[in-house]
Amino acid sequence: MSDAVNPATSSKKTKRPYRKGNPIPSKERQQAYLNRKSETHKALSAVIRIPLKKKLEQFAAEEGITQAEMIERLIESEIIRRSENL
Repeated sequence: MSDAVNPATSSKKTKRPYRKGNPIPSKERQQAYLNRKSETHKALSAVIRIPLKKKLEQFAAEEGITQAEMIERLIESEIIRRSENL
């Protein structure tokens, strides 16, 4: 078999370079993600009742956003609601 590239079928996008070695462990990936976000965001860990978690998932899916973005929206709407009641 030949390794020749057919210009009619090859993609013009550059491909991701091959990574030698083992993949990055999930703990390191998560830490790198949190480090990138640390200037503008703060990590949150919470345990909530299952029905409320399912509703959060449903609301986020309906809006086409992440659950974190949905939580931010809910907090922002509560801030507005409370400021209107002053």
